[in-house]
Order: sequence, then C-alpha cells, then structure tokens
Amino acid sequence: MSKKTAVKDSPAGGNILEVSDLKVHFPIHGGLLLRQVGEVKAVDGVSFSMKPGETLGMVGESGCGKTTIGKALINLVKSTSGKIMFPDSSGKMVDIANLSRSAMRPFRSRIQMVFQDPYSSLNSRLSVESIVEEPLNIHLPDLSRKEKREKVAWLLEKVGLRAAYASRYPHEFSGGQRQRIGLARALATNPAFIIADEPVSALDVSIQAQIINLLQDLQDEFKLTYLFIAHDLSVVEHISSRIAVMYLGNMVELGPARDINKDPLHPYTRALMSAAPQPDPYKTREGRIILKGDVPSPLAKPSGCGFRTRCPMAKEDCALKVPVLVEKKPGHFAACPYV
Repeated sequence: MSKKTAVKDSPAGGNILEVSDLKVHFPIHGGLLLRQVGEVKAVDGVSFSMKPGETLGMVGESGCGKTTIGKALINLVKSTSGKIMFPDSSGKMVDIANLSRSAMRPFRSRIQMVFQDPYSSLNSRLSVESIVEEPLNIHLPDLSRKEKREKVAWLLEKVGLRAAYASRYPHEFSGGQRQRIGLARALATNPAFIIADEPVSALDVSIQAQIINLLQDLQDEFKLTYLFIAHDLSVVEHISSRIAVMYLGNMVELGPARDINKDPLHPYTRALMSAAPQPDPYKTREGRIILKGDVPSPLAKPSGCGFRTRCPMAKEDCALKVPVLVEKKPGHFAACPYV
C-alpha cells in the first residue's frame, strides 16, 4: 500500500473544499419552560481546505468533534455559523452550510458518507440490490430498470463482492462485507468527495487492511477525495496525505502526515502520538507523555486554549484567547505560540 499524495490540479483550478470558521453548537434546554440553559460547543471555529484527490486524516479523542464536522459537511447536522464552500456541477464554489433540503440535493450526489457502524448503517429489511440502488433512484431516475441492475452488479464487483450477492440481505454478511456494501452505495452516484467516518474501527485488524487497500484502489480509479476520520493513528498516517488533529472542538495541528507522525509540534499531538501502541514488544517506551486530568466538558470549555488545563507548557496568557493555527514549517500549522 502506498501513501496518497494530493492532486494539485482541478477543473476549477483550486480547492474542492474550503471550510471557514465552522461552528456547531447544540443547545441544552431545561427547567419547567424548557429554556436554553447552555450549549455544547461540539465544533468551535474550525477552518481548513482540501485539494482534489488528497486524503485528509482527522484524529483526536472521542468527543473532540470529528464526526460532527463530517456530518456538518454533508448537512446531516446544521452548522451554527461558518462557511462550507464546495463546487457545484459547473465548478463554481457555493456555500452549502445552510442550504435547504431541496437546494442541497444536487450536492448530495457529489458528497457521500461511509458510516462507522456497518451493522446499523444498512437497512436490514432491504436487499443489497435495493440498498445500492436507492441513490440511483433519487439522483439518476432516468436510468432504466435494466441499467440500474447492471450498475448495481458493477458496483458490487468494484468493491470485491459477487454480483450474485445482490439478492441477499445485510444479516447474511460479515462486518467487512457490509462495509463494502456501504462503499458500493456511496460510489453509486459518482461522487467527488467521500467522508469516511471511522470506516474500519468496528472491523478485525485483517479486515481493516483489506478495506484500506480497497479505499486506496478506489481513490486511484475514480479520482476521489477523502476526509478520513479515525482514532487509529497508524491507519490515519498510512492512508493520509495530511493529518488534522482535533481537541475539544478545535483544530490544534495540521500538516503533512509524515511530519506530524515523526515530528509533532503541538503538546497535545505529542502526547497523542506517544500513547500510540508499539508493534515491537522489545521497544522501550521512553518519552511517553502522560497527561494529567480529564478532558474538560464541551459544556464548560476552559477560556482561551482548551488544552491549557492539561498542557505541560501552559502559561498564564494561555487563558486569554483561543490560539489560531500558525504555519511553523512549510505546510505545517500548530495552534500554540510556544512551540
């Protein structure tokens, strides 16, 4: 398996995705009148862009906002503020952050999502053919019944399943096979951008390698762009051209996958990388960083830098304002003034 590199050219000559100051806050209601008593700042001002053909890996602890970002990009979760720029069929960049359901429909064929749980993401009452064919019925209604069946068979073959499996139901397949069915469904509308939300975390290690290989092969063949959300650092480093590190709703580091893996800058990224399991049982764990305390609640985020309550480098002025991503090396950004 070879690591992907970003494709620099595109029909519009620029980025396929531009996210600016994205915020997703969930209100909390309580009391007799169910008034708003607080809010969960799941995503609190995230900005990044992606080139066509690249894979951006997004990592961080549970609850840091990775999945919420993925769902906001496809409008499954409405953003509180910010912009999500994505090209329409003519190549013109459009802000899809707050589009209505009908206005978003043309973009859904070009942005697809592969979900984490292959057991709950497929309708158990539908056959595989009906599951993969559903996007065709919505976005390509002019296709004949025969053409749809042929495309379903072709898609199943592309993801490593037999066309004869089309008449079967999800409960007849293993987890890895179900994830392949989910990939076939995502590819049905010829998307340009796929959000993969921890697509291998529920699978055995041997099956994970097969799915990662398949994702890379499909990316080469169909010129796909991936946002790959995961918590397994080894998988993310392998498949990604760049890595974004999230902490408590904010992006704390962004850069080339090799640089972040070999020389992380942000203190949180250093701790995260040092905690990764080592495959060599004889290798010593010198330099492992153990953070004190627990991750603060997104209901009551610390002022300024959200990581300051656990950071070994924290200073008094870290509480004054939220640090922004600054380019410390070419293409390598970190949200900390003391690295």
